[in-house]
Amino acid sequence: MMLANVDVQEYLPFLIPLIILQFVLLFIALRHILTHDTYKRGSRKLWLLITIVGMEFIGPILYFALGKEDE
Repeated sequence: MMLANVDVQEYLPFLIPLIILQFVLLFIALRHILTHDTYKRGSRKLWLLITIVGMEFIGPILYFALGKEDE
């Protein structure tokens, strides 16, 4: 099986906004976790672990969907 040569520059217009969005979501989620004491489910340590390990959109989105306490 032969792997095709992929030109990364061809995909940059699509990848750059996704990477920026990923880091913005991560930053907002971490900031919220570190500044609040109550969560719907879990603890601060659990949400920090999920958010950092699942950094590729999944962790921050899980936090906002399942962990963030409504103010």
